[in-house]
Amino acid sequence: MSDEDRSWQRLDKFLWHARVMRQRSDCARLAEGGLLRINRQATDKPHAKVRVGDVITLPLPGGDVRVIEVLALAERRGPATAAQALYRVIPEGG
Repeated sequence: MSDEDRSWQRLDKFLWHARVMRQRSDCARLAEGGLLRINRQATDKPHAKVRVGDVITLPLPGGDVRVIEVLALAERRGPATAAQALYRVIPEGG
């Protein structure tokens, strides 16, 4: 993780590794939109630091929301099965 300490990762990079969107630039634009939250704190910074244990709130099309807990950080974008191991979805109300 070049400039990044192994204990954190850029938000846009984490979202890309987790396959939230197809391109990292799309993940950066999502973050810049100001609708994401990290540990309940709104952010509009693609370079915001994400650590294991953080909770990210993501807006979904249609007005739905997905809340995920970061379980691991990845050094590269892997297959979908590896991406799913990076986080767990926190069920609504949980």
